[in-house]
Amino acid sequence: MENIIEERLERIEKMLLSQKNVLTFPEAAAYMGISHSHLYKMTMNNSISYFKPRGKMIYFERESLENELLQNRIAPVDEIEAKASTYVALNKGRA
Repeated sequence: MENIIEERLERIEKMLLSQKNVLTFPEAAAYMGISHSHLYKMTMNNSISYFKPRGKMIYFERESLENELLQNRIAPVDEIEAKASTYVALNKGRA
């Protein structure tokens, strides 16, 4: 019974995080599924955008985090084959 309550609480917390537009540092790490140290390294290397309005607390836009997570898309084989077929058809005889 205790496990069920904990699981439900975790789901509720995740749903609440997905509704917020501005996330704190711990919320951003949880949202992205990465450790605090990894997120800290990303901020120190300026490889992720963040806000520091009063010089101490760090905040993140949820949309920016989503964009970060969706980088480097790997296309499925059928999409690559379709693009290759289109390229070959359009460039026939140009060699």
